[in-house]
Amino acid sequence: MNAPYNPGLLEQLRMRYAKAPVKMLIGGEWVEAASGETFETLNPSTGELIANVASAGEADVDRAVAAARAAFEGAWSKVKPTERANLLLKLADLVEANAEELALLETLDVGRPIQFSRMIDVAGAVGQLRYNAGWATKIYGETAEISAPGEWLSYVLREPVGVCAQIVPWNFPLVMAMGKLAPAIAAGCTVVLKPAEQTPLSTLRLGELALEAGFPEGVINIVSGYGRTAGAALAAHRDVDKVSFTGSTVTGKAIIEASKTNFKRVQLELGGKSPTYIFADADLSKAIPAAAMGIFFNAGQVCAAGSRLFVHEKVADAVLEGVVNMAKGMKVGQTLDASTMIGPLVSSTQLDRVTGYIESGRQEGASVLAGGERLSGEGYEGGYFVQPTVLVDTKPDMRVRAEEIFGPVLCAMRFSDDDDVTALAARGNETEFGLSASIYTQNISTAHKLARRLKAGTIRINGSGGVDPALPLGGFKASGWGRENGKAGIEAYTELKAVSVAL
Repeated sequence: MNAPYNPGLLEQLRMRYAKAPVKMLIGGEWVEAASGETFETLNPSTGELIANVASAGEADVDRAVAAARAAFEGAWSKVKPTERANLLLKLADLVEANAEELALLETLDVGRPIQFSRMIDVAGAVGQLRYNAGWATKIYGETAEISAPGEWLSYVLREPVGVCAQIVPWNFPLVMAMGKLAPAIAAGCTVVLKPAEQTPLSTLRLGELALEAGFPEGVINIVSGYGRTAGAALAAHRDVDKVSFTGSTVTGKAIIEASKTNFKRVQLELGGKSPTYIFADADLSKAIPAAAMGIFFNAGQVCAAGSRLFVHEKVADAVLEGVVNMAKGMKVGQTLDASTMIGPLVSSTQLDRVTGYIESGRQEGASVLAGGERLSGEGYEGGYFVQPTVLVDTKPDMRVRAEEIFGPVLCAMRFSDDDDVTALAARGNETEFGLSASIYTQNISTAHKLARRLKAGTIRINGSGGVDPALPLGGFKASGWGRENGKAGIEAYTELKAVSVAL
């Protein structure tokens, strides 16, 4: 996973994307936008142009939805579960066979260090495909004995919801696309995928692999474009049966409003301001690196990032010293360097947002223990790099502590023996979000009690990670609606139909 990149492959990709704008996949064909418009996708490590990409408008969305509808009501409805499973497995094999190319695309487009693109994006995408392929043959209905007069045979069918619009975020485009597409296909739906305009390339390459795997035309459509145009058109489209979106809470609210056109099903995985708790009895050799990586990984551009740290006063000095040392010691730099741990933010807009929050924290009285500045000079020219940042002396009403920053900015707070699990949970629950939380303690009773009181969709105890295709993923409160992954993720792409036959 930490091997050097392939310079020859990198040059092939650069030459390919320099030749002509990247087209969209609609109805099994690669097409330009009806308007002929394109947008630029940039390398956030350098600010340099990678490619021009077709910019979908309302007409392109209409065409993609029509293709998905025709496939859903046509040949795709006759494809057996085993065939759907086999198509997903073939696609998984192709993703695996093209792993290095896809990892390079993620690294160039997203700004993620190459080692993590291999480990997270490509391996995660393959895992999603293979896991959900197994579900295609295991979607069951039910029978019921009803109490109505007479004799009845009653059963419940679980049917695919239909045409699904899937709007993918820019932070993990490939694996998030697979987390949406794979269960939809397993359930028998058809899909219109829209990658984020900042990071469209790996998802569009996925479309080529889907055709190579043998997916019929119209089953998988990919429209590239801006959220305000293509995304808005998908959310409001009257022939879309479901929209699944991962991104900001603000955009999630807009999608809810747009979906009212036809009361389409809505699934949202939104923002977070997740707490990490480190108790006095915690194994600090595990807790300190987990707390640091929990916020600095991917330059903090993770919806479940542990951006608030609550640490017991008895170990607070040791924990803060350890986290600060990691913040100062982790290499921030060019993402094709195998030793780089933290890459750039995804765009100049995101850089302005993150540095603006840091400055807001300073003005409101927070103290900076580490970082707090943009990185510039040799090795950072043109890129959107910011130092990993640790803040203390924050208060609940400060923007930097209450709002999602989506950058490598940690707010650290102390607690004491006077704070019981109810009080600690209240501090963790003080924001509008409820996506995830982490707990480090040797007292398993304390861990379970705190987990029970936290309003969060995913809770990790004495370990990092914990995200798996088998586990439901989603949030409480303003962190979203519904769940992805696992059985819940499959069933979210189905509708129930009750049938009763008088005998």
